[in-house]
Order: sequence, then structure tokens, then C-alpha cells
Amino acid sequence: MSLDDKIDGTKDKVTGKAKEVEGKVTGDKTREAQGKAEGLLGKAKEKFGEAKDAVKDAADDLKNKFDK
Repeated sequence: MSLDDKIDGTKDKVTGKAKEVEGKVTGDKTREAQGKAEGLLGKAKEKFGEAKDAVKDAADDLKNKFDK
């Protein structure tokens, strides 16, 4: 996974968790839901980065087989 994808996904997961905890502590259900959503977005970004890497690796492997 590219470093940018990993950093972006991790940032969203961390800020999402902070918002979720803030919402729980203050009793703000909207803030809690926003935090959960942001955390899920972070996980999705990480999975997307992993998928991009898998496709790139597969393409590179295929290219190497044809280059031989």
C-alpha cells in the first residue's frame, strides 16, 4: 500500500475514533455517528490502497512473464 494511502486511512481512523469517543462522553449521538462513519471511511481507504497494490503486483507479474 502506498504511504499516502496508509497515512490518509490511518488519519481518518484515528480522528474518527476520537470523534466517536467524544460523542459517547458528551452524549452527542450525532458526533458519535460522525466518528464511526469517519473511522469506516479510513478502513475503506486502507482496503482500497491494498487492492490497488494487489492489482499493480498482478500486472507487474504478468508483464514479467511476457518479458521472458
